[in-house]
Amino acid sequence: MTTTLIPTLCAIVAALIVLATTPLTARLAHLVGAVDQPSDRRIHSAPTPRLGGLAILLGFLVPVLYYLPDDPATRAVVTGAILICCLGMVDDIWGLSPAVKLVGQVACAAIPVSAGLTIDHITLPVLGVAELGPAQYPLTVLWFVAIVNMINFSDGMDGLAAGITGIGATTFAVLAASLGRADPAIMAAALAGACIAFLAFNFHPAKVFMGDGGSMLLGFVIAGVAINGVMKTTAAIAVVAPLFVLAIPILDTSFVIMKRIKHGLPVYSADRSHFHHRFFTIGWGQRKTVLALYAWCALMGLVAVALRFVPYRDPDGGVRLLGTLTLAGAGLVAIVASVYMVYVLEILKWRSTPVVTIVRQSRFGRSRRGEFIER
Repeated sequence: MTTTLIPTLCAIVAALIVLATTPLTARLAHLVGAVDQPSDRRIHSAPTPRLGGLAILLGFLVPVLYYLPDDPATRAVVTGAILICCLGMVDDIWGLSPAVKLVGQVACAAIPVSAGLTIDHITLPVLGVAELGPAQYPLTVLWFVAIVNMINFSDGMDGLAAGITGIGATTFAVLAASLGRADPAIMAAALAGACIAFLAFNFHPAKVFMGDGGSMLLGFVIAGVAINGVMKTTAAIAVVAPLFVLAIPILDTSFVIMKRIKHGLPVYSADRSHFHHRFFTIGWGQRKTVLALYAWCALMGLVAVALRFVPYRDPDGGVRLLGTLTLAGAGLVAIVASVYMVYVLEILKWRSTPVVTIVRQSRFGRSRRGEFIER
């Protein structure tokens, strides 16, 4: 009962705080000059403040700090989250080079790792537990930095990063609570509540952007929750569930990085090859694009929950036919949906590009290389 009630209360408190403080952070952004101005390189058409991440941080911190015990690893995640949010807000106001941001991200990731929060083993279905030994430390830092940048990359359209993180955090809260992991369940629920409330200001047309301070905060917390809530357990879903929950950011970033490497571009360079940009290219509006990605994330999250709750083995180790068929069907649906999305975004888009490009050129302008640039 407690593992359900307290996370729910944390989500509600976080949501109320975000609703109350987001307008204040918007005013602060105007005062310090952290405002995205419309230009040929931007999607939005009106000046938009970009310090909404501060409201998300406040909403997350209040319930989390009240309920969490004095656990060094959990406190280290919170400390790292605060620092990486500050790093992002500095970038939102004054701007930082990619190299400086990367160094800062690694330093923040080292905080929970040094406190003992590491991916020290991998639990594989059928094969069992594999210990990682000394590799756990660089692997965990890499996990934090990778998820931080994946969520950061997804923050290119109104409501997208907040929505997919909210869905993912809700899924992790359910999984962590079911596994008896109270601390990560509380953190995930608070993050989910903060994200969902922020959509009141960030869904298209957005009145406030979360900025790098918000997107890096979301990535850092959800990376820590994934480790402490699921991956450190010996449950069979320990590795599979996080991959399902974070499938869309992982796939999106993988496609983008491979394309940039293929064309000899820096992996941190801005372009229009993200999933949400591809939807936009084939003629989908911002709301339709974001809702489609929400649905895709929710489907993958449901598969992760099904893997946890649908029984597919008997206590004596035998296979339950109905449970096995249910999981196989859920997995098949998720795979088919993902393949269809990739087909639409990678193949069908070329049929629509000429007409859409003409419209987009007249509305948003082009870069010197002839590409539309993400905000």
